[in-house]
Amino acid sequence: MRAVTIYRREDGSNFSYPTRHPIGSVLELRTYDRGDNYNDLLRLARRLFALDTADAVRIVIYVSQGRQEDLPERTRECSAG
Repeated sequence: MRAVTIYRREDGSNFSYPTRHPIGSVLELRTYDRGDNYNDLLRLARRLFALDTADAVRIVIYVSQGRQEDLPERTRECSAG
């Protein structure tokens, strides 16, 4: 289980750098990647956090947060006898 932060993207007055403001989070419960995990999370986030349909396009999840694989830690020990 992993919490993914949801942002509202707002264009600044100078239009050169849009800003993002964290507005909440959703939990990713899937243990394996089915290819559309982030699309489903985004759909859920837009349903929960959008004020209206025009605001839904400004709700974003940045993929740079990416799913960090749960890999076992590497150890120096070798079980091969």
